[in-house]
Amino acid sequence: MQGKDLTGIHIEGHIKIFNPESGEVFINKRNAIHYENMSIALAQTMANSSKGGTVYQMAFGNGGTAIDPTGIITYLTPNSSGSNASLYNQTFAKVVDGQSSNNTDPTRNYLETRHVTGTNYTDLFVTCLLDYGEPSAQQAFDNATNTNDSFVFDELGLVSYNPSGTGLLLTHVIFNPVQKSLNRLIQIDYTVRIQSLTGLAGA
Repeated sequence: MQGKDLTGIHIEGHIKIFNPESGEVFINKRNAIHYENMSIALAQTMANSSKGGTVYQMAFGNGGTAIDPTGIITYLTPNSSGSNASLYNQTFAKVVDGQSSNNTDPTRNYLETRHVTGTNYTDLFVTCLLDYGEPSAQQAFDNATNTNDSFVFDELGLVSYNPSGTGLLLTHVIFNPVQKSLNRLIQIDYTVRIQSLTGLAGA
């Protein structure tokens, strides 16, 4: 009996949103992976395709939750299917590709890979800092009463590079609303773990 090698890929993500000055953690949770778009991006990257595929932007939005008059939060389902998936309501995006000329601060917004020799997984670590002055037109203080404000974020995702337009949504996470205002820094550390699953099965 001849065996055949069966392989699989498991991908999972985790985000931490915090104030790097005070250390206050706003969000610490896992996210949803868009496996169809992720498979396209991985293949394009491995083929060094001119169509893109690399992680390029972190996108932010305010359409992931609904809050009723009593303060009860309803969380929408992350968009993790359909090749044209997007955030529910994207209001801001920042380039995190450290090799891109469009990255205004590659020392604080960048990608890196982390691997421990002998293990079957590698982490893609993405960090993004929203500085005091960004986004423009944000409120002065973090005391917004309107959770529909453009920069009261409750969803974000990683988006791939596409030279001809909007890239593919690779991940999507929905969380308690977090306001970005002039008086606070917000940093997002986003880890995507790509793990190889292998096994041997008889033919």
